[in-house]
Amino acid sequence: MKTLELCGQALPVIGQGTWRMGEDPVQRAREVRALREGLELGLRLIDTAEMYGEGGAEQVVGEAIAGRREQVFLVSKVYPHNASESGVIAACERSLQRLKTEMIDLYLLHWRGDYPLAETLSGFERLREQGKIRHWGVSNFDLADMQELSAPACATNQVLYNPEARGIEFDLLPWQQAQGVPLMAYCPIGQGGALLAAPALRDIAARHGVTPAQVALAWVLRQPGVMAIPKAVDSQHLRLNAEAASLRLSAEDLTLIDAAYPAPTGARPLQMV
Repeated sequence: MKTLELCGQALPVIGQGTWRMGEDPVQRAREVRALREGLELGLRLIDTAEMYGEGGAEQVVGEAIAGRREQVFLVSKVYPHNASESGVIAACERSLQRLKTEMIDLYLLHWRGDYPLAETLSGFERLREQGKIRHWGVSNFDLADMQELSAPACATNQVLYNPEARGIEFDLLPWQQAQGVPLMAYCPIGQGGALLAAPALRDIAARHGVTPAQVALAWVLRQPGVMAIPKAVDSQHLRLNAEAASLRLSAEDLTLIDAAYPAPTGARPLQMV
């Protein structure tokens, strides 16, 4: 699978998201099994957060990676209201307990809150010194936020990105590419199914003999320095996600998507979910 260098490692450009996991105990065994199947397919990066299921998703991940921690690049996120220097450290400790691991590979500020960035970063650096996280980054930061952050140690910015939400292409994405800061795309296949039902994506999918979701993933991954973290709990969807990394869209395909979802011509407020 195509890889992207993140935190000094060559990681597959498609990882596994866990949003909405850990909310229904009935689904837990299925969710654990899906994450393990994803690892077997080479989807090594697993992204979670203390917000997802109020810790439930981290518990699912902890069960899924038990006995195979060395195979996983583990990402989690801290709530903004826990992002004081001491709050970050306490939140990370709770996440580590739920994940049943001693270290998180990449720890992100989920979105910007009321605490000064300097205070949050101080907490991150203390966690790194203590060996509880390897790297840190941010999520849902717009260009002005990233410029204010101005921290070479920031490993990534995780944002909403798909054909329906491409405002970052005007300024944020080019800036991150120029700075060498990888971008992690969440909800790369949209939400609610509207994107996957779009005639443009369906026509392209039919021409390539793939699914609209694979077209959406390939569209996101056409950009250098970008990786995607779709969520899947179905074996077939996991396999299709993994295969999407090798799909190459033609200039005609990209023109069709541009016609349906035009590229931004000016700065737009950062879209978030």
